[in-house]
Amino acid sequence: MPNEASRGFIIPIGGGEDRVKERHIHRRFVELAGGKSADIVVIPTASELETTGADYKRMFLGLGASTVDFLPITKRADCDNPRYVDMLDNATGIFLTGGNQLRLSTILGGTGIAQKIRRRNAAGVPVAGTSAGASIMSEHMIAGGESNSAPAVGSVSLAPGLGLTNAVIIDQHFTERNRLGRLLTASSYNPFLIGIGIDEDTAAFIGPDGVFEVVGSGTVTVVDASGLTHSSMWDAAPGQALTLLGLKVHVLGEGCRYDLVGRHAYPPDQLAGFCSLLDDKSKVG
Repeated sequence: MPNEASRGFIIPIGGGEDRVKERHIHRRFVELAGGKSADIVVIPTASELETTGADYKRMFLGLGASTVDFLPITKRADCDNPRYVDMLDNATGIFLTGGNQLRLSTILGGTGIAQKIRRRNAAGVPVAGTSAGASIMSEHMIAGGESNSAPAVGSVSLAPGLGLTNAVIIDQHFTERNRLGRLLTASSYNPFLIGIGIDEDTAAFIGPDGVFEVVGSGTVTVVDASGLTHSSMWDAAPGQALTLLGLKVHVLGEGCRYDLVGRHAYPPDQLAGFCSLLDDKSKVG
């Protein structure tokens, strides 16, 4: 396993998560951030709704967090505010809301805020994000593309993300918007990357050991293209359907785990001791 024991959890959420009833995903995030001692900073930049930051602040406070605030960053100049950097320095949890991932990447990309998020996560602070906030977590981000389509050249566009992980590429609203085709296309660009398609009201809690656990009512689809025996990506014409042979695909429900290093999937009743860090951290506070 990688020697990254100090890194914080990375928690991509597929969007459309329960924010009213049980709120399992958010509750677990608050616990990882310190429970009653949690100091959570929300970044609602991807959303153009003025109420988004305040809505998440109200919810996290209702789940028992000690302190919750949000950064009203709507343009790149806002990222130069030293108060916002100080807030991230004190945060024990960081949450990126949904909206438009290109809005998020073009405003935050290359700024001190983006660097601070990476450094805080490397220092042990959990970072969660939903929908657009999930997509931007990886080094290579799905910026857009076609839903309800077969894998084809040009069916997905990529852009740089925050780079919290370079092992995966993430898609969201996955089953609901039938995005398997575009995730397969994205994975075929670089078979080293593991494609993760996350359904709504579902999250992948990626631990510092490189193992993630599925939490929520939907599934996480894993595309492992490392074993490709043939790909037509390199010589296919724009719009042409792709041939991809030797792919490995897993569909994981709640409680299942996946080892991003060993590229192995486990049902809920296996690997429990091997990945007990998540449960141990959930008891904090």
